[in-house]
Amino acid sequence: MSENKQNKSKSTASDWSDEEKAAMQERAKELKAEKANRNRASDEQAVMEKIGEMPEAERAIATRLHEMIKQKFPALYAKTWYGMPAYQLDGKTLIFFQSAHRFGSRYSTLAFSDTAKLDDGPFWATSYALLEMDTTVEAKVRDLIRKAIG
Repeated sequence: MSENKQNKSKSTASDWSDEEKAAMQERAKELKAEKANRNRASDEQAVMEKIGEMPEAERAIATRLHEMIKQKFPALYAKTWYGMPAYQLDGKTLIFFQSAHRFGSRYSTLAFSDTAKLDDGPFWATSYALLEMDTTVEAKVRDLIRKAIG
């Protein structure tokens, strides 16, 4: 039976996509940078650099999201998380933006971690497809963030 477990472990390790492996490598770099005493300004700069790497349409969404969060939710701390723009509350990632281009997806994703207080009975959404950031979408995102913060 232990041989079967070993075989399963070996196949699981190779099941990671190149994009997922790259994200894990980025997370390792982020953790190393944290140990080097990064500060709020350098963390925000890292977020802006990641946003700058995105294709124009995604960059526009991520930039508007970032500006809105800074303006409306100053308690959230901008920081990369697995190489994605993310926003923390009390040292824990609350929300992040996943680029479609980076992961070869059909759409970008705005997602919330398990620390978000979005609970709504036994079933609720924690991620959302995001194709554009108009005023209607922005209002819905603000409402979700308010609920997530609690």
